[in-house]
Amino acid sequence: MKLNGEALVKLLIKQNYLSKSDAVNAQKLAIKHRADVLDVLLSQGLVTNDLCGQAVAEALGLVYADLNSNLPDREQVLKISEELAKKFRVVLFKENKKSVVVTTDNPENEEVLSVMEALFAGKKVTIQYSLPEDIDNILMFYRKSLETRFAKIIDEQKRLAPEIIEQILSDALSFRASDVHFEPQIEEVVIRFRVDGVLQEAGRVPKNYYENILNRIKVQSRLRIDEHFATQDGAMNYSDGEVSVDIRVSVAPMVNGEKVVLRLLSSYIKGLALADLGLSPKHQEMVELAANKPFGMILVTGPTGSGKTTTLYSLIRMLNQPGVNITTIEDPVEYKIKDINQIQVNHQTELTFAKGLRSIMRQDPDIILVGEIRDEETAEIAVNAALTGHLLLSAFHANDAAGTIPRLLSMKNEPFLLASTLELIIAQRLVRKICDHCRYSFTAKLSSIPMPIKTVNKFFGKTDMLLYKGKGCSVCGNSGYLGRTAIFELIALTSEMKELILKEPSAQEIWSLARKQGSATFFEDGIDKVKQGVTTIDELKRVAEVPLAERK
Repeated sequence: MKLNGEALVKLLIKQNYLSKSDAVNAQKLAIKHRADVLDVLLSQGLVTNDLCGQAVAEALGLVYADLNSNLPDREQVLKISEELAKKFRVVLFKENKKSVVVTTDNPENEEVLSVMEALFAGKKVTIQYSLPEDIDNILMFYRKSLETRFAKIIDEQKRLAPEIIEQILSDALSFRASDVHFEPQIEEVVIRFRVDGVLQEAGRVPKNYYENILNRIKVQSRLRIDEHFATQDGAMNYSDGEVSVDIRVSVAPMVNGEKVVLRLLSSYIKGLALADLGLSPKHQEMVELAANKPFGMILVTGPTGSGKTTTLYSLIRMLNQPGVNITTIEDPVEYKIKDINQIQVNHQTELTFAKGLRSIMRQDPDIILVGEIRDEETAEIAVNAALTGHLLLSAFHANDAAGTIPRLLSMKNEPFLLASTLELIIAQRLVRKICDHCRYSFTAKLSSIPMPIKTVNKFFGKTDMLLYKGKGCSVCGNSGYLGRTAIFELIALTSEMKELILKEPSAQEIWSLARKQGSATFFEDGIDKVKQGVTTIDELKRVAEVPLAERK
């Protein structure tokens, strides 16, 4: 039984797992934020994934098998062949001398019971229900290493390049990789995946097969196969029947050959709402207040790979209403959004951010998204667009929220114009989330927390603290982390802040005023997520500094 969010909510109400009033309130929020009602319920903690699984199981007249709390070991799972497990989406959940319990997300398939009874002859077979995502995680046990699969493809000598690329991309999607790196060495090519922001080696392929793989990628990306000494950028698509993903391709010449980086554009971003980003209730309220103003400028800042595009698309999704004209100019257009007018920067035709933005101004827009403010000309036009009755959203490179204003002023923006238009600065970083499948709590002695004692005492008090981390499991690749969330710094442009901008202040002066008005640092926002069990102190320290004032 596969249910969409609306149908599952009705089922939860019918089975008294959810009150009608909570469902109605969630529906209102879902409409407001253009999000799925089930996602809203999950983010508010009104239901859990396991509760949804329980509801579906009851509707089917089956017992719910919780694969998170009762993870079967690899040897047990592999007693069912890979062919049968994937065909019927079935997992061996429990087994003893007399009986067997198998679980599936497709119990309505009548063949499942008969096939399992034939496989476990002489034992009583019971079918239970598990969530599709949990079945997918368990089926990862059947994955063989890339080298093993490469060797088989090479031995068979059939369509080497297409099949090797397919295996790599299939693995990358399974491990939720955001990027795939092909790094040529002297005798082989190292393949690495960036998973949750961290690169890890996935496999190696002999160098003599790389030219065909490289040419295959170039052809699919519409790049020149006879060019080996210049950088090239392109795009391709990969589909395995169930999943289709757009891929950005970058090729650059290295000492040992051409390196390729594939950026896998996650389709889930198209449906991401503000509530999914990791914003605290206070931060979310600030963002909504600024986004609902008829004009002004909202900037999302941070380094490359900090999730700026995701935040901007979530804002656009929230603002996308039938009576509003939203136009974007991006380089490149990463995700196509229904009912949005999107322009692709094209350097060959000299369609730059600045020229595109000038054209957009003649297209009667209400809301404008500029993929990135990179130069003085774009900054000037953006500020003027926000000044003339448009809401303008853009990404901007700055180390933190306070450093954004001095950088904009250095791009020759007049202080009085900037003060008149800027409404909100959102600075962000990404941290890895603790894996839900293997998370556990422990009592940490304050002396063991790897931070200055002054910092520990301020944020954790003077008693031992309950913290969380992941043990490492097959689902998270034994890392203890699965997925990412953002930590934020927000500065709202109050009347006092606007007056300060007129004096062309330093980043320190801006942050001093922002602190007095309630702004929190990346580190402080991250500490809240540590206490909530979302991430760990080690992960937070990897991406955010302890504030100078909180050190010894």
